[in-house]
Amino acid sequence: MKVEKFVTGIISTNCYLAINEETKQAVVIDPAACPSYLMSHIKSEGLKVEAILLTHGHFDHIMGIDGFLSEFDVPVYVHEDDADAMEDPALNQSSTYTSGYTFGKAQYLRDHQTLELAGYTFQVIHTPGHTKGSCCYYIKDEGVLFSGDTLFCGSVGRTDFPGGSSAEIVRSLHNLVDTLPEDTEV
Repeated sequence: MKVEKFVTGIISTNCYLAINEETKQAVVIDPAACPSYLMSHIKSEGLKVEAILLTHGHFDHIMGIDGFLSEFDVPVYVHEDDADAMEDPALNQSSTYTSGYTFGKAQYLRDHQTLELAGYTFQVIHTPGHTKGSCCYYIKDEGVLFSGDTLFCGSVGRTDFPGGSSAEIVRSLHNLVDTLPEDTEV
């Protein structure tokens, strides 16, 4: 698996492409925006986007969905506990930073559910704390974890927004440490 990071959106959010180099299939993770340079890259590389995975429903991870869907007819996935945030601009914080954004057509996931995408198995790990429905996507065969705002380099996601919980994020982090191999690339 080749992982490419693009910094997008109004607060510089990491958006990832998880790419199967053999088949050119790709998964988009956390599209904060849909900038032309990212779309040009996808097209110039001949990538076939299969899905959009959301680590949670905050605006800075979802506002690029419509742009991607205008180019690629793919499913959008998010944990079921962030269903409210996907459809409420106050909960997803978009009404604070923009004129508001919602997306009501996501497919909802549960803890430990797996998705077969781009030739890989993505396992959902529910990691509440940053939001009720924060989750990580673990690709065991590749030893890769997409953590969203659950885990940063040297820090964790904020817990002071609606649905956030310091106690929950601590439990979620302990769960990750206790269950994932030490050499997992985050």
